[in-house]
Amino acid sequence: MGNPNVGKSVIFSRLTGAYVMASNYPGTTIDYSKGKMRVDKERYEIIDVPGTYSLEPSCKAEEVAVKMLDDGDIIINVVDATNLERNLYLTLELLEQKKPIIISLNLWDEAKHKGIKIDEKRLEEMLGVPVVPTIALTGEGIKELITRLKEVDENIKK
Repeated sequence: MGNPNVGKSVIFSRLTGAYVMASNYPGTTIDYSKGKMRVDKERYEIIDVPGTYSLEPSCKAEEVAVKMLDDGDIIINVVDATNLERNLYLTLELLEQKKPIIISLNLWDEAKHKGIKIDEKRLEEMLGVPVVPTIALTGEGIKELITRLKEVDENIKK
């Protein structure tokens, strides 16, 4: 889950190997896509939902995203590192849902290029959930995201 145009579909494609249209204009993903990922012997079903700014839907695409939230066991919250303040509103709403969450701090390269400095370890401490810097287009950080996702899953099973 995440705001529109933060790279959710690209992260989904990196995790599942499935191609999903990834574009930079509103309303690209109105429905959801499902794909599978295998990590070691565990199989995961990954769902790519439309972007939403909050859990109070204001359009059909956001309604789909919010409805799918109930079906998920773990939330991968894709956050735009170049616009952290706006994106963290949804993150805080998701944390209130009391579901396991991992944050993909995407567009990490763009944030650095713009001179934005984010202490991801401090952010992780403050939010109490794993935070992984990613660059979806190049795949940077995806292996760590998978490793941390596996950690979150193992903690659920304990």
